[in-house]
Amino acid sequence: MIQEKPTVGSVLFSIANITWFVLFTLLCVFPFYYIFINTISDNHLAATGKILLLPRGIHFQNYVKVFQIRGLGQAALVSVARTVIGTGLTLIGSAFLGYAFCRSEYWMRKFWYRFVVVSMYFNAGLIPWFIVMKNLGMINNFAAYILPTVVSGFYVILFKTYVEQLPPSLEESAQIDGAGYVVRFSRIVLPLSTPIIATIAVFTSVAQWNSFTDTLFLMKKSDLFTLQYLLYQYLSEVNALAQMFRTQAQTGMLNPALVLTPTSIRMTVSIVVVLPILLVYPFMQRYFVKGILIGAVKG
Repeated sequence: MIQEKPTVGSVLFSIANITWFVLFTLLCVFPFYYIFINTISDNHLAATGKILLLPRGIHFQNYVKVFQIRGLGQAALVSVARTVIGTGLTLIGSAFLGYAFCRSEYWMRKFWYRFVVVSMYFNAGLIPWFIVMKNLGMINNFAAYILPTVVSGFYVILFKTYVEQLPPSLEESAQIDGAGYVVRFSRIVLPLSTPIIATIAVFTSVAQWNSFTDTLFLMKKSDLFTLQYLLYQYLSEVNALAQMFRTQAQTGMLNPALVLTPTSIRMTVSIVVVLPILLVYPFMQRYFVKGILIGAVKG
């Protein structure tokens, strides 16, 4: 096989392409890097905007102090629980319904499928949603984080479209051997649907982890608060928190460079909240692009 010699135009295009993506990557990464170096730098320098590219006066007292904030551990546990349980149930519910819509013998299949699709475009609004949740007993109930998202029209469409790409002969062979719907779904369809499952898992876990409005409207008990809701509260009360830590520092003769300021609290709590969900992507990345492309395009 003869390899063509690259032309000047193709070389210039490759250089420009690589340069653009490197710059774009830096633009995406820099905000997280900037926040992180400010959390481990001298708090006075960080508060006055003197930390730009490299950390100065490195210390980790900000994280030690932030983890001592009352309720943070319980909120983190609630956020992890709702993310894990909610993602798992959403995968099961949306995947099985999407699989059911692929079966031609499903009763009124087209009607119910269109019904699910229509639900994506209409929203009753906040007040009707709150009334429904209240009548269902979801006030101060952990199930309010899980049950409303068990089935998502968007994820049902993605999974249905993906399953339609699978060879029908695989299921037909299993059906001849006497396998029912559940067996075919769990032993044939699911193992072959890893890319789209990983894609839905990423979408769902990010949505569950970042959600705080349901806590804001439905939860009054502090032991059901999520990490994101506490972040919302702390950002609103950051000056009071900073004053509290400043008073503790004056009592204990702490180094002024280590005293928490409103800026250091904002940035440190932001890192604590964002970092766990960022760890999900490296494990799902290899499935993500393939899953979203195959699940979104038919044919």
